[in-house]
Amino acid sequence: MAGKLAQLRSVDPSQYIVYVGFVLILIGFSIVLRDDGFLTTRNLLNIVQQTTPVTIMAVGMVFVLTAGEIDLSIGPIVAVSALLASLVLRESFWPLGAAVGLLAGAAIGAVNGVLVAYVRLPSFLVTLATMGFLSGVARWITDLQSVPITNDTFNAIFGAGSLFGVPSLLIWTVAIVLVGHFFYHETRYGAHVHAIGDSAHSARAVGIKVDRVRFSVMVLSGVAAGLAGLLYAGRLHGARYTLGETDLLTVIAAVIVGGTRLNGGVGTIFGALIGSLLMGLLNNGLILMGLSVSEQLMVRGLIILAAIALTLREARR
Repeated sequence: MAGKLAQLRSVDPSQYIVYVGFVLILIGFSIVLRDDGFLTTRNLLNIVQQTTPVTIMAVGMVFVLTAGEIDLSIGPIVAVSALLASLVLRESFWPLGAAVGLLAGAAIGAVNGVLVAYVRLPSFLVTLATMGFLSGVARWITDLQSVPITNDTFNAIFGAGSLFGVPSLLIWTVAIVLVGHFFYHETRYGAHVHAIGDSAHSARAVGIKVDRVRFSVMVLSGVAAGLAGLLYAGRLHGARYTLGETDLLTVIAAVIVGGTRLNGGVGTIFGALIGSLLMGLLNNGLILMGLSVSEQLMVRGLIILAAIALTLREARR
């Protein structure tokens, strides 16, 4: 009996808030927007596809935050990766363009990782500086001009295509979430990430390569942002310097609301997925309600603030 009580006390209630909130918001919008096509298969599938880049970046951010770090540069990485891939696709075949986009994300993540893990600079300041620098690079690459993508294969794989009737973006969402969940929860690497977030000193004492793991989570975040850039470019059939510029708040909100703690050591991949879909539900529902852009931003901001405050309150308890 005492053992069962101890298990109940060890349960973190914050990890369930996102699921309850998701269901409540889904029900609320379904009632309010019952005549506007909100609760239709087409609209719900559209929400999943629109949130795919955010979901993928959220998976990478779970690893980063769990390790006790943060990456503020994901938005500009999205734009730079998408633009570089688009420029390569003008002159070459699609696998090279996709590789360049992913390598750009990995390279930027590696720079962040070196500065954080080996130079020992705070990840907040490093990625804040990287964010500003890359924002300028994204504007400079094409002189504020968009770059269209006419490669149908690339656009199908990373955008509006399908496999056996299943949309490509849905496949990307499921694949990345499952792979992320496996490595986060079922491997030694995931255990090391958790250990470092709990106590880097203790992790180092038991032989974990703390610097190496910190470096790797920053690279992982960069690759996730690079892939998100490819998915944006494929869905929109082109790239522009503005891609990803508003995603940072959404990604962090999705991850925190999903049950990952800002101070490290605790996280969940499936929670990040639900948090991302929650952000998508809010965006879609507010648009269907006819709210202006400014009203949408205010309402979404208040809801996110309330959800994060409740999550952190339960985590402290």
